Amino acid sequence: MTLLESLKQYTTVVADTGDINVISQYRPQDATTNPSLLYHAAQMSSYRRLVDAAADLAMQRGGTHEEMAEELIDRLFVLFGCEILRVVPGRVSTEVAARLSFDTEGTIAKARKLVSLYEANGISRERVLIKIASTWEGIRAAERLEREGIHCNLTLLFSFAQAVACAEAQVTLISPFVGRIYDWHKKERGGAEIPPHEDPGVASVTRIYNYYKKFDYRTQVMGASFRNVNQVVRLAGSDLLTISPDILEQLERTHGTVEPQLNAATAKSSAGDRLHLDEMTFRWMHNEDAMATDKLAEGIRKFHSDARKLQEYALSHVAAKVG
Repeated sequence: MTLLESLKQYTTVVADTGDINVISQYRPQDATTNPSLLYHAAQMSSYRRLVDAAADLAMQRGGTHEEMAEELIDRLFVLFGCEILRVVPGRVSTEVAARLSFDTEGTIAKARKLVSLYEANGISRERVLIKIASTWEGIRAAERLEREGIHCNLTLLFSFAQAVACAEAQVTLISPFVGRIYDWHKKERGGAEIPPHEDPGVASVTRIYNYYKKFDYRTQVMGASFRNVNQVVRLAGSDLLTISPDILEQLERTHGTVEPQLNAATAKSSAGDRLHLDEMTFRWMHNEDAMATDKLAEGIRKFHSDARKLQEYALSHVAAKVG
């Protein structure tokens, strides 16, 4: 048995890639994409047909170059998502633009549009997760979308305050960023490697998982942004784990078994009281976590930078089509 096969006994494995061939290779339950992954996948000749199809649909919409480029990106996300759903039995996560991270109404409008495009392609909204940044505004958007049956994956999650607010909003799942939490603390310690048993990213996800299970929240925990196999193994038992192709490969080629480190029964006896967060309490609690405030702001900037690359790519295709 490989570590990947063993892990799948306890945790839903999600592929963190836009490369459909890689997804087919590792047979995950779900897959997640973002503008950076999509941008790189779109450069591959094997996916040129999807880019061309998205561009044709954008041309049909008309408008300014910028409007057609945005339409191309929306269509490309959905076309890639539809292809991914031919391979995975579960769901695909599709991201709302980072520029909408502080825009509740804009996030809701974009989510509704993406879901409507999936449904027009014959994909049920049950198989789609809309990825939204875990800002206060994003969480409020997700709360309303969930009431409409649009399921949300709250990303860029670093603080316990974000996790609590997401659970109270009854979002479908959250993606705490294990590796980026680790990176911040490693830098704070002068760059020295942190022993596995002290890994702050693993500890953060463990705390959130225990809190959710202790108080019977329906929101699921999907650890993300891993730096090594050990971080994955130490979170075996989490509801889901989204894993990059390089770490999936390491898990696939390593023989052995993993033991679940997280389980709902143990979580019931974990420490901590139930919290209720209004906006002021959320913002103060999140602000008190220096790592979380740094990494959330940085993550939004990086996601936006990646989205700009995709936008420039889309604009070049629009310009070529218009002639």
